[in-house]
Amino acid sequence: MKDPYSLITGLRVVRSYLPDPIPDDVVHKILDAGRWAGSSKNTQRWAFVVLRDEASRLDLAKCGNFTVPLQRATLGVALVKLPEGYDFDIGRAAQNMMLAAAALGVGSCPITLHDEACAKRTLGVPEDHGCRYAIAFGYPDMEAERQLRARRTLPGGRKPFDEVVHEGRFRADASGG
Repeated sequence: MKDPYSLITGLRVVRSYLPDPIPDDVVHKILDAGRWAGSSKNTQRWAFVVLRDEASRLDLAKCGNFTVPLQRATLGVALVKLPEGYDFDIGRAAQNMMLAAAALGVGSCPITLHDEACAKRTLGVPEDHGCRYAIAFGYPDMEAERQLRARRTLPGGRKPFDEVVHEGRFRADASGG
């Protein structure tokens, strides 16, 4: 198993998946990692809707603009923000799940549900809750991933450290912003 730092710096989005289902014990570990994420004042104002069947993933995919990974995945998890919850906490839970998945050999891709009303309607989420994010999970199809990366038009890698890290005060000239 990779050390935690290598796991964090090596985490990559996976958009193409093999058709192999993820075993229940692995799904449980991924979800439990999300449950163990820290939250503001330990309120844990989240819930996770697990989408194992293709029809439910395809229905939810209609609620976003760039949802092909959710359509291709063998597992989807919608993140529900309970009343008085925070997007930051939802992000922490999502990152925990994605890192746990990577440690278990499962790929993942975060999904934005641009039409939140659609997502809530599709999943039966109450009006006073939020549902803007989901995660696609599956075993990576490495050949399809190589082909996607070969056609990639966006830059890869990360911005230079000094461009994103500011000491004491923000320097607009250093980050291009």
